[in-house]
Amino acid sequence: MSNLPVIIGFGGINAAGRTSSHHGYRRLIVDHLDTQSRLDTMADLATLTNKATFINGLYYIAGQDQGLTQAQLEEQLGEELKHATLIRPIRAEAYDIHQLVLNKAAQIRPASGDCTCVRIRKRHLPNRLPDNWQVTSIDSDTAEVTISGSFSAILPDTKRATVSAAGQLPDGFEPGSLYQSRNHPRNLQMTVFGASDALSSTGIAWRTIQDQIAPDRIAVYASNSIGQLDEAGFGGLLKSPSVGKRITSKQMPLGYGQMPADFVNAYLLGSVGAVGSALGACATFLYNLRNAVEDITSGRRDLVIVGGSDAPITPEVMEGFRTMGALAEDHEVVALDASAEPDLRRTSRPFSTNCGFTMGEASQWIVLTSDELALKLGAQIHGAVPGVFVSADGHKKSISAPGIGNYLTLAKAAALTESMLGDQSLRLRSCVQAHGTSTPQNRITESHVINETAKAFGIERWKVGAVKAYLGHSQGTAGGDQLAVSLGVWRYGILPGIATIDHVASDVHNSHLAIQAAHHEVGTQGIDTVLLNSKGFGGNNASAVLMGPHIANQLMLKKHGIKAMDNMRLAQEQHAQVAADYDLKSIRGLSKPTYKFGYNVLNGEDLLINRHEIRIPGYAKGVDLSVLNPFEDMC
Repeated sequence: MSNLPVIIGFGGINAAGRTSSHHGYRRLIVDHLDTQSRLDTMADLATLTNKATFINGLYYIAGQDQGLTQAQLEEQLGEELKHATLIRPIRAEAYDIHQLVLNKAAQIRPASGDCTCVRIRKRHLPNRLPDNWQVTSIDSDTAEVTISGSFSAILPDTKRATVSAAGQLPDGFEPGSLYQSRNHPRNLQMTVFGASDALSSTGIAWRTIQDQIAPDRIAVYASNSIGQLDEAGFGGLLKSPSVGKRITSKQMPLGYGQMPADFVNAYLLGSVGAVGSALGACATFLYNLRNAVEDITSGRRDLVIVGGSDAPITPEVMEGFRTMGALAEDHEVVALDASAEPDLRRTSRPFSTNCGFTMGEASQWIVLTSDELALKLGAQIHGAVPGVFVSADGHKKSISAPGIGNYLTLAKAAALTESMLGDQSLRLRSCVQAHGTSTPQNRITESHVINETAKAFGIERWKVGAVKAYLGHSQGTAGGDQLAVSLGVWRYGILPGIATIDHVASDVHNSHLAIQAAHHEVGTQGIDTVLLNSKGFGGNNASAVLMGPHIANQLMLKKHGIKAMDNMRLAQEQHAQVAADYDLKSIRGLSKPTYKFGYNVLNGEDLLINRHEIRIPGYAKGVDLSVLNPFEDMC
């Protein structure tokens, strides 16, 4: 009998805000929320972005002495907070889009005995000047460099970036300020915040969970698709020598793509369980989710934390994708709309007439357990993930072009849904969260995949969402964004429409699909299953089956019986209240992420080892050494 992987906690951060308690989801449907949910989310954004502080029951805006209620806070900051979220112009804190630095090589050969003079912005001068350079200050920003003799050099050059928009974290949110970040890359700062948010959302202390599980029956599967490429990671490692800076001792180790998993183990959990970091381009989150699901269904693990964290909004990464022709450039958006200026809130238009994707950044995490452990803990059940399917594309001409693998993964996900819940549930009460990148190629190829699958399974109007329209494309974490938004459907009954589009492109295959700008009003139990779809560069395809909490509870009821489920609900109420208390503290800006640096560090001498088990200080259960021979027929 297989275990059912259920979600008992979720959290993170993206362009819509904090993920836990559905705040990020709420931002997408903010105009359709009940009053209190809307006020809570606006207050959460205000404190998250340091625009307001909470003192003695009221909120205070910097520079104002008058305390405000949540309603008054929204009245003053509501529009500003909306504009500080979702896809919008790239902020100067990321980089200056008006003076994008693109160094160029120069071979300068002055006439014999002459000198060459160039003007350079002072911030572009190397730390160590060559002997044949003489620098004279022109003004506070510019220097004149007199160079004698023939030389080769890398001279800074600047231009206006042709891509101006991205799905950045909310303006003013600085994850590194919430703990001792010690020059961590932005990605890992987001990891600490996001994973902490997910753990706190369970409403169960980690020590309580840990005491119920043997240390080796826990796992963390997390990564990103391209590593940490800002100055504190691989970006600085590769760039520093060429601009006269020294490489630091942290840039190399903190740049690796598996660091999100390593940070969670070392600084949040203190886990000695399994760890892994699957990489699959845009499908990376779902690759890690698949490993977790297979571990839990097979009985190898009881609890797995799954996550991803990507911070790709750097000049180099943006320029790399731009030169591939993948990003929506300003002049292309202008041409689409026949306008004078690009609409930087609507650069991502999945399944409509479009010109490229918009970059995003995000950190998304879930706590996944077996149904047995969830029952034992009395944990909240937010959903279930019975299966994730992965396929490659076969032979290809271009490594970045799509192929046939996604037809296999989505069809298998649909088939599993039908097998578990019946054809009526699949046909009438399922929907798809599409990869939906907003590229002309994706709108054709992915719509054909979804449409053909709908035809094959007799689905007439399959509802399709595409959250990248709001959030941008957070690379390897994109599947986590899709999952987080999908969980909100079962709380508020709305599947967000593709709000940035005003039509479906003529080349989109949608004879059996429902693609629209307006939100789909489906009800809190009107959808049984959301199929999450990812298509990645290189031929990486993944489709996951995400079932709602009402379905997860039905499946658990059949397996465990009504008495066990009734007993579970008492504990669930307590844990839900603790989670609500955490949410309230976060709304007020009073919560801090977990970060345990140098805490309870153990050495081999601290272990108690015998033939049957290893006992680890601080863990209630030991590691069982009764390893069965899996090859009895061969030994």
